[in-house]
Amino acid sequence: MSATQPAEQTTAGNYFISNYPPFAFWQKERAGEALAALERAPGRQECSPHQEAAGTPLGIYVHIPFCRKRCHFCYFRVYTDKDSLQIKAYLDAVVRELEMFAARPFIGGRKPSFIYFGGGTPSYLSSDQLTWLTDKMKALLPWDAVEEVTFEAEPGTLTEHKLKVIRGVGVTRLSLGIEHWDDDVLTLNGRAHLSKEILRAWEFIKALDFPQVNVDLIAGMLGETEDKWRNAVAKTIALSPDSVTIYQMEVPYNTTIYKEMKASGKLTAPIADWATKRRWVSEAFGEFEKQGYTIASAYTVVKNKARTNFVYRDRLWAGADLVGAGVASFSHVGGTHFQNLDNFGEYIAAVTDGRLPVNRALTPTPQERLIREMILQLKLGRIDAGYFRKKFGAEIVPEFDASWAQLKAWGVVTISGDKIELSRDGLLQVDRLLHEFFLPEHRTGRYA
Repeated sequence: MSATQPAEQTTAGNYFISNYPPFAFWQKERAGEALAALERAPGRQECSPHQEAAGTPLGIYVHIPFCRKRCHFCYFRVYTDKDSLQIKAYLDAVVRELEMFAARPFIGGRKPSFIYFGGGTPSYLSSDQLTWLTDKMKALLPWDAVEEVTFEAEPGTLTEHKLKVIRGVGVTRLSLGIEHWDDDVLTLNGRAHLSKEILRAWEFIKALDFPQVNVDLIAGMLGETEDKWRNAVAKTIALSPDSVTIYQMEVPYNTTIYKEMKASGKLTAPIADWATKRRWVSEAFGEFEKQGYTIASAYTVVKNKARTNFVYRDRLWAGADLVGAGVASFSHVGGTHFQNLDNFGEYIAAVTDGRLPVNRALTPTPQERLIREMILQLKLGRIDAGYFRKKFGAEIVPEFDASWAQLKAWGVVTISGDKIELSRDGLLQVDRLLHEFFLPEHRTGRYA
């Protein structure tokens, strides 16, 4: 089958690649590796002779797992049934976890350069809860060296007052989860908001002068049609956001859509096939380009490339350290990956007991770390072989010759000296192509 003309239907499973080795290979039995990594001074890594770690950026991720409703396509650890006392207990635990991180030698007085509030729905928090949480964070790990604070928001949770608080606590990149503009599509997919709430929130957002506002869309949701997609793109263009992130709909195993597929014995998801979704994204990219936007990654267009950055993404894809607080959060510390406990009660109990709530971990080999950075940076559409020569002492063109040859045969990559660049067609299906660089032992089984 030609890689440039895939005919596959959308079936269950994770398509989007966000790490390597795949999460399924992280193990409970290796949780001690995470604790050991936190006890090492910054700059010391177990298996990275070429890493110049002394200047490695540090990021903080905080998972806010609360939502008004659970979307039918959502596979994240979220809760819609927690009361105010449970939310308070959770936020107390997050702060306690960050206290434990801050006391470890690995932090060693380092200051974060980027912060990310993800979910769930961070904007589900009240203004008082948000102020309390960020005040505590700043006291533990000061924000005076922070380049970017990203905050995910759901339109229906935003009021003028709450947006002023979000801006006031230091958020520099507001990411608005619009996903779609059609009310029938939003309802069919279990979204909590409707289009009128988008417009109301946007009026407040415009008045607050956020340095960057990103809008999320999803191509191929339940109920999607050609006309509805074109309309969603047009309405987003009318907002003129600083950046737009467009995901292609996938159906992971723990979603409501998959459960309904399984109950009815269906193997194919009731949404568009991959070729159609890629075409929709390509058409959207084209419409944004007509308005002066630039394609910045496989998923993102930006209005002004000179002033619009995504520090969280770019630092992580270049091997930054990240400590993740909250239930099921992911961390990358001194070359070791780990994930927190994914049960709400167990997470709070562990932290309350003074234990870091690590659930599973993995310390990649130097080759695996190289592959991780290489495939993640390929999502930008271009990489420089010289970067990997300097950082890892590796020649990625000859080392992965067979993989590059396959991509060349499909007509989706060009290599000129150190410059490696994906075609537009390759960029639109990059997650599918990245498996060509996986080690043999990582090519089977679920990604997550």
